[in-house]
Amino acid sequence: MRKTSYILLAIALLCTALEANAQKERNKSIIRSALNGLHYSVRASYGIGGVSPLPLPAEIRGIDSYRPLVGIALEGTVEKQINKVIGIHIGLRLENKTMETVADVKNYGMEISSDGARIKGNWTGKVKTTVRNSYISIPLLMTCKLSPRWKMRIGPYFSYLISGDFSGEVYDGYIREGGPTGTKVLFEGDATATYDFSDELVKSNWGVQLGFEWRAFSHLNVFADVQWGLNSAFPKDFETITFKMYPIYGNLGFAYAF
Repeated sequence: MRKTSYILLAIALLCTALEANAQKERNKSIIRSALNGLHYSVRASYGIGGVSPLPLPAEIRGIDSYRPLVGIALEGTVEKQINKVIGIHIGLRLENKTMETVADVKNYGMEISSDGARIKGNWTGKVKTTVRNSYISIPLLMTCKLSPRWKMRIGPYFSYLISGDFSGEVYDGYIREGGPTGTKVLFEGDATATYDFSDELVKSNWGVQLGFEWRAFSHLNVFADVQWGLNSAFPKDFETITFKMYPIYGNLGFAYAF
C-alpha cells in the first residue's frame, strides 16, 4: 500500500513539473513575441445599432420604436508594432448584429404572407422588423498609439454571413397589390401579415471600423468602436426593398492582453 502511495505521489510530482515547464515555455514564447513586436489579446463586446438606409427615404415617415437585441462579439487578435506609434491589428471575430424596430411607412415595397397567400406590392402602415444576423469577420486595422494608455484603430473589415434573419410583420394599414395604384388590401384591427427576407441577405459584407482603446490595467483594456457597412445588406437585383440598407453598429467591450 505504501509503495502504491509513493508511485502516485511520484506521478503527481511529475505532472506538476511538466505543467510548470509547459507554463514556463508559454511565458517564454509570449515574451519572445513581445520582443518581436507581436501582441495577442482576446476581446468581448456588446453591440448596438441597426440595418438602415442612409438617409431615410421618403417611404419611411418615422421610427416609432427601436430595441437592441443580444449583440455579442468574441474576437482573437494579433498586433504587430511597427514603430513606437504605428502598428497593424488583425483579428478573427464571431459576432451577432441585431435590432428590432417599428416604423411608419408609405408606399414601402413589401411582399407579405397572409393566410397562406402571398401579396407583393406597396405597403402603407406599420412595419415591425427583426434582424438577427451572425457573421465571422476579419478586421485589418492600423493602430496609432496616442499616449501610453490610449490607442486608436482604423481600417476596413470583411464579414461573411453565417446565419441571417431579416423578418417581421405589417399591421394597421394596407397594401396595394402590384404597385402604388393596385388593388387595396386592408389590414385593420388585429389583422397582421408577415414577411421574411432572410434568404435575400447578401453573404459578404465589408466596411470601415474606427475605435479607441484604453489600458485600464497591465492586462485589461477597455475599448469602443463603430463598424459602418459600405455595401447593402441586400443585392442590387432585390426588387422589393428599392433602397440600400447598411449595417451600422457601435460596440463597447473589454480585452485581455497576453
